[in-house]
Amino acid sequence: MIGQFKNIIYSKELLVFLLGALPISEVRGAIPAGLAFGMPLAKTLLFSITGNILPIVPMLFFFEPVSNQLRKFRLWKGFFDWFFERTRKKSDIIQKYEALGLAIFVGIPLPMTGAWTGCVAASMFKIKFRYAFISIACGVFMAAAIVTVVCLCGKSVFLIFK
Repeated sequence: MIGQFKNIIYSKELLVFLLGALPISEVRGAIPAGLAFGMPLAKTLLFSITGNILPIVPMLFFFEPVSNQLRKFRLWKGFFDWFFERTRKKSDIIQKYEALGLAIFVGIPLPMTGAWTGCVAASMFKIKFRYAFISIACGVFMAAAIVTVVCLCGKSVFLIFK
């Protein structure tokens, strides 16, 4: 029993799933990790995209009330003021195109433009849940496609010069 539990904890699939779910790595870190672990592409995409999409619903529902409560404390107020300002600076496209802009914002795999920041932006700009969820999920798929192409092209170039 303990051996099975240990295998789950140390599984490549779980690690790729968790990397996909984390706000810093998301699919940008999960896909290269899965491929580096030797996981098949389809499995890597399944676990990284699922991990990245899973936090969207709770974030969209709970981010605003939780952040409002935490902002009552000086430390958290400073963090959220910084985070909101940073998000606002990067979100011109969301202000202009709303849900479509949100998908593009999330889909461009750059630092601070993933699903987590997309949820924050959707909350800030009061985008309705159904539009926000669909836009952010589409953005995750776009980012996954871009990261996959870059990883596979990089791997091909590496093999040529090896």
